Amino acid sequence: MIEGTQRAAQWRGRQYHYLSADSHVHPFLVDLWAEVRERTGGRLDVTVHAGNEGLPGSHLEIVQRLIDGDIEFYVLMGGILGPVVPALEIQGLPFAFRDHAEVHAAFDGPLGDYLRAELLAKGVYALPRGLLENGFRHISTVSRPVASPDDLADLKIRIPEGRMFEDAFASLGARPVQVNILKMYQALAEGRVDGQENPLAVTEALKLYEVTKFVSLTYHMWSGFNLLASARFWRSLPADIQDTVLTSVAQHVARQRAHTDAFNRELETRLTARGMTVLHPNRASFHARLIESGFYRRWKTGLGTKAWGLLEQSVGSLG
Repeated sequence: MIEGTQRAAQWRGRQYHYLSADSHVHPFLVDLWAEVRERTGGRLDVTVHAGNEGLPGSHLEIVQRLIDGDIEFYVLMGGILGPVVPALEIQGLPFAFRDHAEVHAAFDGPLGDYLRAELLAKGVYALPRGLLENGFRHISTVSRPVASPDDLADLKIRIPEGRMFEDAFASLGARPVQVNILKMYQALAEGRVDGQENPLAVTEALKLYEVTKFVSLTYHMWSGFNLLASARFWRSLPADIQDTVLTSVAQHVARQRAHTDAFNRELETRLTARGMTVLHPNRASFHARLIESGFYRRWKTGLGTKAWGLLEQSVGSLG
């Protein structure tokens, strides 16, 4: 059956992502595109490539290749897309969301529509209801427990690409260091950084419990992966195939969100069993430090009043 549909394919695509094959993202992308292949009778055949599978360049260089039509599909956090569309960084605004329901109400609603329109103007089609769950982010460290913002003073913390990550942790007193996620384990093991911040699912998937001892459940940012298509490639697809893709995306992303939310909730127990010490710091103290630093005033200007206003319509005043 699969061989027949592959031979019949009229449109072929490649779905790249930078997580591992056993991550909380890869299996759902595989299922998504397998279903699309089946439901289109093999007319659209998209292969899935974990760990970017030899694709060279930084995330932004890969996005440029997406815009140019050299690759067809990618997944990426909004914070990294800031140089393309500054307003996308609002997805990771610290302490903006109390829970996942608020996140998805905002980004599946009017704010998400606005962000997708901004991306489309740059040549990137973000699939509606295609925001994959990564989870709320927490801080894990090699040797220094983080119980308050004061414990971040001069801590070399690994961050991904993105101005908001850098500004947030600098405002909290840390020394943010950009390291590609595929090189993060080695950077922690070699002492080039003292800690990192990610959802617990990433700590588990990348086996960071082998190189960090403490994890502080700060819930400081939410993060997810935007399912992105080359606008050029997307427009080449017939309307019926586009509709099939959008239907399948909504179904499989909903499954992925539920799975990852449950997975992150169970990981506190699992990571404790792996030998990590779990701390529950006062989140309000970190939020207050950011307010005092002028962080939110700066980012209201940087993100634009349109995006800021749409977010506040969903979650209330941001401070």
